[in-house]
Amino acid sequence: MDVLNIVVTGPESTGKTVLAERLAALFRTVWVPEYAREYVSGLGRQYRYEDVEHIALEQVRRSQEYAAGASRVLFLDTHLIVTKVWFRVVYGRYPEWLDRAIRDAGIELFLVCNTDIPWVPDGVRENGGEMRERLLEMYIAEIEAAGVPWRLVSGKDSQRTAMAEKIVRSFLKLNK
Repeated sequence: MDVLNIVVTGPESTGKTVLAERLAALFRTVWVPEYAREYVSGLGRQYRYEDVEHIALEQVRRSQEYAAGASRVLFLDTHLIVTKVWFRVVYGRYPEWLDRAIRDAGIELFLVCNTDIPWVPDGVRENGGEMRERLLEMYIAEIEAAGVPWRLVSGKDSQRTAMAEKIVRSFLKLNK
């Protein structure tokens, strides 16, 4: 059986990692952690264009690696669409290969985490306030341009998890 790839995405501090981990536990599968946080927090300097490209390539590699251990569904805590927006916002350009990689990623559904929970700074996060709302709009626009279905996930803690679980269960029934 093919593994369905479901991305948990959204602006910073919207509960993506917690949600991806919880969904993986509920569906008895694995999830792919966000590599950017790990990489940037250990960098010891300001990240550069080349760092963001490295992050994107490593995220792709890890997604392929984790897929081997997934059962029916693989949850990804971020996606190349976020990286594309990151490139555009910070550098005004992005690598040519990125559009093809997004198109070929095989993502079946995006769960977009809403900004209805507070932004919490942590030393790695850069985009609170109005930028958070702008990024949400940019991610949704890119997802729609890619032609992949998406659902907005809202609520706090268990409400958010329950909403996402319901969306995923419904999606899995449609994709038997």
